[in-house]
Amino acid sequence: MSVATRSIAETFVTIVGREGVRADDEARAAAAVDGQPPRWVVCPVSIDQLSRVVALAHDEGLAVVPRGGGHALELGNPPTRVDVVADLSSLVRVVEYNPDDLTITVEAGISAGALAALLAPHRQFLPLDPPGLISRTLGGVTATNASGPLRARYGTMRDLLLGVRFVQADGVVTWGGSKVVKSVSGYDVPKLMVGALGTLGVLGELTLRLHPRPDVEGSWLVLLPSTQAAQGLVERIADSPLQPNRIEFFNDRALESLPVETAVAGVAVSIGSVVEAVREQGERLVTMAKAAGARTVPLPDEFWSVADRALTAERHESALQVAVVAGRLADTERAITEAVRTAAPGAQVRISGCAAVGTFRVLVGGASVAEAAAMVTRVRAWATELGGSVVVASGPAELRKAVDPWGPIDPGPFALMRALRDEFDPKRVLNPGRYVGGL
Repeated sequence: MSVATRSIAETFVTIVGREGVRADDEARAAAAVDGQPPRWVVCPVSIDQLSRVVALAHDEGLAVVPRGGGHALELGNPPTRVDVVADLSSLVRVVEYNPDDLTITVEAGISAGALAALLAPHRQFLPLDPPGLISRTLGGVTATNASGPLRARYGTMRDLLLGVRFVQADGVVTWGGSKVVKSVSGYDVPKLMVGALGTLGVLGELTLRLHPRPDVEGSWLVLLPSTQAAQGLVERIADSPLQPNRIEFFNDRALESLPVETAVAGVAVSIGSVVEAVREQGERLVTMAKAAGARTVPLPDEFWSVADRALTAERHESALQVAVVAGRLADTERAITEAVRTAAPGAQVRISGCAAVGTFRVLVGGASVAEAAAMVTRVRAWATELGGSVVVASGPAELRKAVDPWGPIDPGPFALMRALRDEFDPKRVLNPGRYVGGL
């Protein structure tokens, strides 16, 4: 170890304590990103310590990769450098909770499961449910803009994040949004941070908008003979007085992974409200399904947690996020199926998604890297013509090197993204190379 390296390591120890700095082979391997182990794993326990860690990295020209629960490390390009992994799992403090105002401020390392337990006595919740939510940190959910079926009613983190406190690439602690003390003038900072993969700043605190938990929630699965019939049902629900929390589409393979009856297609609907409203809307849904020649099956309360586990990508699968304009459910499923049939005939594909807004999760198993890349290229070409997108959300680094995980982006928006990156992190300290276009 060089003198300079020893000096940097000892400075990290001065900041976070010896127990907060790991440089042994086991810790480095566990924190590797796409096979690249960091030189150090540093675990701050406060935002002040995080600020000093990032400032040191900035001054020494080191690349910092923020890490929460480690659930989305395969999102984006493989990083160009990994010098320091900043493990934020100890930033779990609840800064302020105002149940009457339905707002809470927490540190970014707190898990969604811990937050849910805190809010439960007040019958409040943060309406986000991406796969694996319970163990994911809220900072990670924010940085990746992860969402799930509940976005049909409540939107995504962009709709729920009121304010942020974050560490800039030079180590300066900055506010944006609500509770502003020092802010970046001219920007809607919370929205910039959502989905930026920590490339514009390391999230330290989040101020969140909460919602009352419904008195009761009922769920039903409508079994349909075709995806075209599923699309028709979704359209009728959207045009009806029904107010569902979730309208989730499942193809036949996805249904097979769930403890439910199988069909060519299924649409799971949940409705949360007072008891009488849930009963009445459930009856309307059943009547609507019968008119379409479909059958409706009541679902148990634990269905959505079971579906979460069943539709989380396994180690041998790659996950794609496909977004198209709403109302193209059948065309999207057909395009994906045809791409698989042509490019990867031996692959198994499970498709689910928020049918009301046109976002789908595609889990691909049994395909080689070349086959998966060809499939992505075909689906992306089709989606791009509709103004949509296909993102490789997880998969081996070889796949994300064979095909751009983010897909094409118009020169105008990309120039704006580059300008923001240049302003927030000109030295490319934070997660270099992982974002769109290698930013």
